[in-house]
Amino acid sequence: MSLLRQATTAYGILASVRDETNYRRIWSRDGVICGLAGLLAKEEQVREGLKQSILSLSRHQGPQGQLPSNVQLDEQGQLQQLSFGGLCGRVDTISWWIVGICQLLHRQPDEALRDSLASKVEKGLDLLTAWEFNGKGLVYVPQSGNWADEYILRGYVLFDQLLRLWALRTAAVVFDRPDWKEQAVTLTSLLDNNYWIDAHADDSLYHQHAYELAHAQSGPSRHWEAAFGPGGYIRYFDLLANALAILLDIGTAQQRSDVLAYTADLSGKMPLGLLPSFWEPIRKGTADWDLLQANYKYHFRNEVYEFQNGGIWPVFNAWWGMALVKAGERERAEDLLAGIGQANALGDNGFYECLHGQTGQVHGTRLCTWSAAGWILLDASLKGEELWFPSS
Repeated sequence: MSLLRQATTAYGILASVRDETNYRRIWSRDGVICGLAGLLAKEEQVREGLKQSILSLSRHQGPQGQLPSNVQLDEQGQLQQLSFGGLCGRVDTISWWIVGICQLLHRQPDEALRDSLASKVEKGLDLLTAWEFNGKGLVYVPQSGNWADEYILRGYVLFDQLLRLWALRTAAVVFDRPDWKEQAVTLTSLLDNNYWIDAHADDSLYHQHAYELAHAQSGPSRHWEAAFGPGGYIRYFDLLANALAILLDIGTAQQRSDVLAYTADLSGKMPLGLLPSFWEPIRKGTADWDLLQANYKYHFRNEVYEFQNGGIWPVFNAWWGMALVKAGERERAEDLLAGIGQANALGDNGFYECLHGQTGQVHGTRLCTWSAAGWILLDASLKGEELWFPSS
């Protein structure tokens, strides 16, 4: 918690206390995840940091409703740098921001704060609806359009749909909007029907030909699929998406059991028993490698087993741990918490961004606040302090 306190400023929570590239800024996803850890831990300074992160981001909402990926402010709160994304704009920032607002207001109701943000939340959700493009219920995400900004996912990316669903469900309650609840019900049905490949084929499928082709070529799912688009399914394992699917009660009991079995097998092969954010790694000589190798702004980080290409991120292992708690797998969640603690302690308590997926060597930015936040979130969850996941 000391790292989160150190990173909490008068205007929000920094992604890192290190002045490295653009990490010493207030980020939508990092700030919200760190703030949620403060909420569960009942840490007032960090909770206030979440509120200030929300307000700082909201002041710089774009004219169409987009939320900044990050902002850099000086000591007087004046804007120094503003980013809606590097090589591509970010889709997930809107949903993370709304989730942060709703979790905060659910735990600490504040009518004035709610009213001041209502129109901005509506604008953000309206933009997500516009980004469906075809009005059929799923947001279309460009490559690099979410936290995995140097990876290859694109199209109807599962993670972004789930995060939007969480935002819709919570905002429907906090802002008393039955239309958002109805939208969430429709989205839930689309997620149930389109991201787990089996033998069924009916009118509920978004892209029936791609679905049937994926089943014929690679067989049924062992986990929820990462994405699909006009060109077919992208069938990598996405750790955070599968965690959110369980936390949001997507799919059937058998599907959740299959995912639990898949991850149990995978974790036994990985350093510290932790899970990679995406699996299997993309290797040189494949078509996906061609998509991966040019996708960076500062320098290439996605060698095999590194960064988003089979690398291990402590923060997202914590979200998987919270899913394990929900699924009744408490012993596995406790083992994961111990592994996250070991990972964060590497490099002289370095709280590194990620680890090599084969050697366990530290990679990425040091003193990453959400690496610390992940351990706090899972520890709190194991103690009975849980985030709010309303049903549809």
